[in-house]
Amino acid sequence: VITEQPVSAAVPAGHSFSLRCRAEGRTALRYQWFCQRQSLCQQIPGATQQDLPITAQQCQLYICRVSDLHRNCVFSDWVKVEVHQCVARGLPPQLWQGEPVIVLNPSEQRLEVGRPLRLRCAAMGVPAPSYQWYRNGNLLEHQKRKTLWVAQAQLSDSGTYLCCASNSYGQHWSSAVDVLVDLASCACSQPAPSLCPPATGKVALLVGNNHYRHHPNLLAPLRDVFELRLLLEQLSFQVVSLLD
Repeated sequence: VITEQPVSAAVPAGHSFSLRCRAEGRTALRYQWFCQRQSLCQQIPGATQQDLPITAQQCQLYICRVSDLHRNCVFSDWVKVEVHQCVARGLPPQLWQGEPVIVLNPSEQRLEVGRPLRLRCAAMGVPAPSYQWYRNGNLLEHQKRKTLWVAQAQLSDSGTYLCCASNSYGQHWSSAVDVLVDLASCACSQPAPSLCPPATGKVALLVGNNHYRHHPNLLAPLRDVFELRLLLEQLSFQVVSLLD
């Protein structure tokens, strides 16, 4: 019986760590680790201990087989070791214990109604982080992957988005980005004057502070900045929105 399953990990290239598998049985137990790359599963020579040392070089899947003296066997869960080759920003410190570190932040987008919306976030962590997306400070219940995907964006999908990556060691938030979904009639290169009046030189600067040194973090400024931005843009302002 497997008593401790190995866990997936997301690490920088060259990082050394171990996958762990523990089991109990009525006789002595034998362990054998396997890896899979490009749909080919291979036995790892000499990998017959409970812990599998790894120096991460490329993304791979791993599984452990545990057998007893009567040739009964059971397999652990498959786990994925995800390797980030280039992490110039957010590289973990030397004493990194596996807490989440954001290595890819989403980017601001402006798109027409009906077009696909795609935001990406990636983090390192051991165990591999789970993801949760938010819009205007509100949890998006079904957006729990690295990539937020909306097949056909609507006006209601406009807002300020951010992603939380978390594991058993803590959590790390991505940067907040604005997504603006426009009506197609106002996204043309030469809009009709009656629909999109020319700019009149009015500029508004909005600053929402979300993090404070001596106060809990706030989420309301994200929503406030977004709602004010929409209002001012309807009044023909050019708006610059900043957070923190």
